[in-house]
Amino acid sequence: MFLAAVEVLRRPELAGLPVVVGGRGIVTERAVVSTASYEAREFGIRSGMPLRTAHKKCPDAVFLPLDFPVYEAASAEVMAALRSMEWGGVPVVVEVLGWDEAFLGAGAGHGDLGDPVEFAGRVRDAVLAATRLHCSVGVGNNKLQAKIATDYGKPRGVYTITDETWFDEMGARPVRALWGIGAKIAGRLNSHGIETVRDLAASDTTVLAGEFGPTMGPWFHRLGRGVDSSPVDATPWVPRAHGHEETYQRDLEWEEVPAAVRVLTGRALESIDAEGRPAMRVHLKVRYQNFFTLTRSRKLTEPSRDLRLLGDTAVALLEKVEQDKPVRLLGVRLEMVPPEGGGS
Repeated sequence: MFLAAVEVLRRPELAGLPVVVGGRGIVTERAVVSTASYEAREFGIRSGMPLRTAHKKCPDAVFLPLDFPVYEAASAEVMAALRSMEWGGVPVVVEVLGWDEAFLGAGAGHGDLGDPVEFAGRVRDAVLAATRLHCSVGVGNNKLQAKIATDYGKPRGVYTITDETWFDEMGARPVRALWGIGAKIAGRLNSHGIETVRDLAASDTTVLAGEFGPTMGPWFHRLGRGVDSSPVDATPWVPRAHGHEETYQRDLEWEEVPAAVRVLTGRALESIDAEGRPAMRVHLKVRYQNFFTLTRSRKLTEPSRDLRLLGDTAVALLEKVEQDKPVRLLGVRLEMVPPEGGGS
């Protein structure tokens, strides 16, 4: 509930009230919930829910507009607090996952690490002292275990999952409880009789490789066993693409769509210009009145930052979708050439 927590800091009178952040905060407009306070979640309000639906569930909730600069500033304070910490006598390694989430690992050359739960408590105290924001901390033998343990620790707690407790904690849970497995992957696993984490751990890797490929199949099997060998990596994340999308307050007729696509292309181009890397592929997203969504993409013959060319390419992708229903949402994403030396 990071966004809601930041808003409550700005408006202390909202503490303890159901707070919903999303869109322009206007419940009659087409927009979705970005985050909801724990008090709002008690009414069944969840991220991604239309604001109209959230308002029906809790008419007395406080609805607030998104304010990205404020959240980015608060996030920077959180990450600065984490990076200021030492564990075992050396600075921690911090891998940022998003505005409000990061992995912490022991730095090179550390001494005795002591009790990790005690250190987790110090992490919570440091973030609270620096930002007035509460957090939960998950402790594990690897990033997968720590990530899942964080959910167990909410709100404002510390929880530990280790190799020894993995199956006691996770064995009976559905495969979708694993970080990295969503509804579609869970459905494909279920079709093979793999429903729980324990089922996945005991599954045949040959079957998984046949279903998901020689790389992803064994990886899912490792997830089931709670195995994750990836290190905590402080290398800054480098975006592959930037995009902009818009949900229109009135469905667009098709004669209006090309101009709207060009506007979104211009916004996406401004974002990649800030990165200093040209686009090499154009992606288009179309969501119809009935919420059915299609995506199309095209690789450019050579990288470009030319607005006319990129707009023409995005509009040309409209020829690859059915133009038989009004359009609710459009999105354009420009995938950039990798930075020098590679990147994410």
